[in-house]
Amino acid sequence: MFVKPAKGRSVPDPARGDLLPEGGRNVDENNYWLRREAAGDVRRTNKKVKTNG
Repeated sequence: MFVKPAKGRSVPDPARGDLLPEGGRNVDENNYWLRREAAGDVRRTNKKVKTNG
């Protein structure tokens, strides 16, 4: 799933050990990100990111 931080939020990405960039990124759809979405810390978008292969 592709998520972006809500405006004014800094959201840690535990899988990468950094903050979710303002432009967003693909993350695993797991309990952590679903909780962040439910809390309003991130929003899911439909952006597709190309992968090699």
